[in-house]
This record gives sequence, C-alpha cells and structure tokens, in this order.
Amino acid sequence: GRFQYADSGTLFLDEIGDLSPATQVKLLRVLQEKTFTPVGSNREIKVDVRIIAASHRPFEDMIKEGSFREDLFYRLNVLPVYLPPLRERKSDIPLLVNYYINYFNKIHQLQVREAMPDAMTALTNYRWPGNIRELRNVIEHCFIMESEDLISLRSLPDNIKNASASGSSSIPE
Repeated sequence: GRFQYADSGTLFLDEIGDLSPATQVKLLRVLQEKTFTPVGSNREIKVDVRIIAASHRPFEDMIKEGSFREDLFYRLNVLPVYLPPLRERKSDIPLLVNYYINYFNKIHQLQVREAMPDAMTALTNYRWPGNIRELRNVIEHCFIMESEDLISLRSLPDNIKNASASGSSSIPE
C-alpha cells in the first residue's frame, strides 16, 4: 500500500537491511517491473516511485554474509550517501538540539529557549550510540523534566550527565 500512496513521489525505506529475504524479492520485483499486486487483489497496479533507502549496517557486509541480495543492492545504489554517526559530527549537535527544541516547543506548547552552556557541552561531548534518534529522545526527556525555559544539566538523563562528569564519552565503540 505504501507504494500506491507514494506513486509519482518518494518512498523512504528505513532499515532496509532488516528486510526478510522474501520481502527483498518482492521489493526487487516492484523496483524492476514498477508494478505490484495488492494483497487480496487480482490486478496489478503500476507505480512510479523514487526510493530512498537507509541502513545502519554497511550493505557490502550484509551481501558478504548473505543477508542482503546483491541484485537489490545494485538496484538501490544509484546515488549512495554516507552519513557518519553523530559522534563524528559534533558540530551538528547544537544545530540539532536547537531544531528539536523548536520541534518540541510546538508539540508541547512550551517556550524553551535553548540549552544552557554546560548542558550543551555535555550533549556535545556524549558519544551518541543511538545517533539522532537518541538525541531526539534526550531533548524530549529534557522537556518532560525541565520546569524552566532553559535546558539545564540537571534535566539531562543520568547517562549523559555521568559521561560528562567522568570525562568519558559514554559507551565505547
């Protein structure tokens, strides 16, 4: 159904490396033939969909271990974009923190202005094993914990405060 809704547009497939072999075959067929038959139907539907696919694991490794089809990889690998983990993009953290502050201000109807310098330092120094998803959750955590209009060090989760206090940067690679 997602292909039908995305017709003439773009479909984002997150964690595509986790697809079962049977689903990989079905996806490959849709990409090659640009048609699919919905469950319970006896007619094919033609679609024109651009695919953006993401995986946290390298496709080459998955192909070698036999968990990802090589032909599907080459069908998808038109314009690869490598996005390093957040811990390798420390300069992005303040921008992302501010983005999520604005985002959660709208959702929670609050007026949090910014992260205080010590909180921003702790956020920047943390290793972010969960990448941007973890950062998003941490900022939402702060919105729940904070009673002021600034995100302070005290509103950060203990693992981030502890990593900052100990001078370590969280979970080792």
